[in-house]
Amino acid sequence: MPPEHKLAIVGYGKMGRLIEQFAPEYGFTVALKLDEFNNAAFEGVTPANFQGIDIAVDFSIPAAVPENVDRIAALGVNIVVGTTGWLGELERVKAAVDRHGVGLVWSPNYSIGVNAFFRLVSEAARLLAGEPSYGAWAWEIHHSTKKDAPSGTLLKLVEEMKNAGFARPIDVSANRAGAHPGTHEIGFDSAADTITLRHTARSREGFARGALKAAQWLVGQKGFHEFSEVLFQ
Repeated sequence: MPPEHKLAIVGYGKMGRLIEQFAPEYGFTVALKLDEFNNAAFEGVTPANFQGIDIAVDFSIPAAVPENVDRIAALGVNIVVGTTGWLGELERVKAAVDRHGVGLVWSPNYSIGVNAFFRLVSEAARLLAGEPSYGAWAWEIHHSTKKDAPSGTLLKLVEEMKNAGFARPIDVSANRAGAHPGTHEIGFDSAADTITLRHTARSREGFARGALKAAQWLVGQKGFHEFSEVLFQ
């Protein structure tokens, strides 16, 4: 059976190429690829280019996300955003989604395992929130070309801990080296013992497949959503 839906990839780097590789398995054909050579000033986001596009997947750069969303949403196209480092503009993005009546799925990390990890960390933080003898840390390592540090994933983990009621300080640190696809570690330590929770990605494949799973779900949807809704609701 041929792919049923057309996909635009905004940001055709390593992640964009993986999205293109796996897209047919999820019922998509890639009809448009935008990068720094044909969309440096958003000139690629036109009605003609997006004619017939069902979903756009953004793995571009942090500074470009708000404008990409605004322009793509104005064309009536739903969007999956996997770029991180732009959350200072979150309200602008949400307003564009509402104003243009489209759907958007956002996650700092489209790994299914990481999204389960968010929930495990939240539960651990909830259980230890009332135990003042436990301090906490959050640490990660990523490849040397990752632009934001700490990553959106680590910040989301810390946010989940705080939302679960862990009000004590959380020591946050990040390393960037080599080609590491990503390890995130949350720890709780007391004089009596240490609890360590860790997620390690083996490759970027899981991120690409998760984003395509989100794109499948987003067809016909409206409003601003997080990937956890796709997986767990």
